[in-house]
Amino acid sequence: MIRSTRHAGFAVAALVLLLVALPHLLSQGLLNAAIQMLIAALFACAYNLLCGQAGMLSFGHAAYFGVGAFATIHAMKALGGAGLVPTPFLPLAGAAAGLAVGAAAGWFATKRSGTYFAMITLAIAELLHSLAPHLKGWFGGESGVSAMRMPAFGISFGSTTHVYYLTMAWVLACLAALYLYTRTPLGRLTLGLRENSHRLAFLGYDVHRVSVLVFALSAMFSGIAGGLQVVNNEAANYVLFDMQLSAAPVLHAFIGGVKVFLGPAIGAALMTFFGYAVSDLTQSWLLYQGILFVLIMMFMPDGLAGLWFRCAAWRARVGTLRAMPGLLAAISAALLLAAGTVFTVELLQRLFAQDYRALARAAVTQPWPSVHLFGRDWLPGAVETWLVPLALLAAAGVLAVIAKRMVRTMSYATEPRGVTASTTPLAQAGSST
Repeated sequence: MIRSTRHAGFAVAALVLLLVALPHLLSQGLLNAAIQMLIAALFACAYNLLCGQAGMLSFGHAAYFGVGAFATIHAMKALGGAGLVPTPFLPLAGAAAGLAVGAAAGWFATKRSGTYFAMITLAIAELLHSLAPHLKGWFGGESGVSAMRMPAFGISFGSTTHVYYLTMAWVLACLAALYLYTRTPLGRLTLGLRENSHRLAFLGYDVHRVSVLVFALSAMFSGIAGGLQVVNNEAANYVLFDMQLSAAPVLHAFIGGVKVFLGPAIGAALMTFFGYAVSDLTQSWLLYQGILFVLIMMFMPDGLAGLWFRCAAWRARVGTLRAMPGLLAAISAALLLAAGTVFTVELLQRLFAQDYRALARAAVTQPWPSVHLFGRDWLPGAVETWLVPLALLAAAGVLAVIAKRMVRTMSYATEPRGVTASTTPLAQAGSST
């Protein structure tokens, strides 16, 4: 236990040092992507406080992200553009707005649970999304509201590097606060809401009051994330209340793993980077994101972080050298599956595209013009074109079966000897009767 805690401390310290050094390692464009990754990580962890720890699935958390963003932009414009507070403290306006709106919305939403709670949160977000274009005094209509960051404490905040360090400081502070919250009695009660709220009520706790407080805290940290988004972009639009933004923390939290504290942050950082890296390469990047989410929910319900800890525990049990072939086979199967899926999707996407279909209708020499993919031309009518993805998918299936058998064999080999069905406590109890 002490060793694992020490390793976790070293990993966190190394991560902080890496974040501090990023501006010296990345270009300005990639640094802006890193800012978005940090904001998405905070938003996902704030959402996970409600969903993963309290067990309340919300489909409308963009409402509090957007409210925090607009509160921050109005704080930036206050006093003739001088700002209500210095630039480093602007996210406090988002925190206050998120906390207030979250407490009000949470009081109504937590009156119900399960599906009804999720639908109420979705309705609140859609209500704000519908009203925002018409309330021009608050939300600026379709054009939104814009402002400028002002210098403070001798820092201009005019460069991406300054904004990055400000965002990093706020995100790390908020993540530390969320972690300390899990160690408090209220944090334990939050887990009780997820496990058995009826038992908490039986013990004398006001379940509704605790639920509202957890909801408001989650909305407060979401408002801080929205405030950081505005500090970075210097603008806010009613699109911040869009359903797509409400779905983002849900996907990020479950992909990363809701049962691990930093799991949602890992999922948010990876998926945000995935969007930046892949969206310029293909039009089907949202499809890949959906496929990844479905696969994780089917085969890795604990998320990527849960899979990592499960693999680490299995490796510790069977030994690193003995576990290495199985892990390599599983990784190779995953890579081949990804390659075969990408080849198939990209080929079909080009075949059904409007420009390709127009080119096929105008073609005279051959009914199927070639498709330029992965640096070469492929003929859709040729057999070898379709044999490539089939071969990749078949090889992935074979390697997956091999990896599964290797894992099962090693697991059986490491079980303690002499333990049979007749020597289990249940069997002994049955024989004694």
